[in-house]
Amino acid sequence: MQQELPVVPIRDAEIRLGQFLKLANLVETGGMAKDVLAEGAVSVNGAAETRRGKALRDGDQVTITDPETGVTVGAEVGANGRGAADSENPAEEDDLGEFFDEATADDDFDPEKWRNL
Repeated sequence: MQQELPVVPIRDAEIRLGQFLKLANLVETGGMAKDVLAEGAVSVNGAAETRRGKALRDGDQVTITDPETGVTVGAEVGANGRGAADSENPAEEDDLGEFFDEATADDDFDPEKWRNL
């Protein structure tokens, strides 16, 4: 049974496995990534992987299985903007309308007054 994994977007066409484990929040530190890889708990596309420098590309699926509990967590690599925003209109996310209140805006703000504080 194949589970649906969250897609984690990356900037470039590929990313190293150790970096992706941290980016996807599957581990907290690089040392933890090294440890889970050494234990053989990491799988890439269903095959066990122990190389921290393995290159991952769009669509690769990474999972970690806890040997004590059997719980599996994972993520899928999303390159070329895949997995970024689920919004239909990404420009809406940049809209500051809900944070900016015209009535309380200080039009007389002078940055020179605050520069040397």
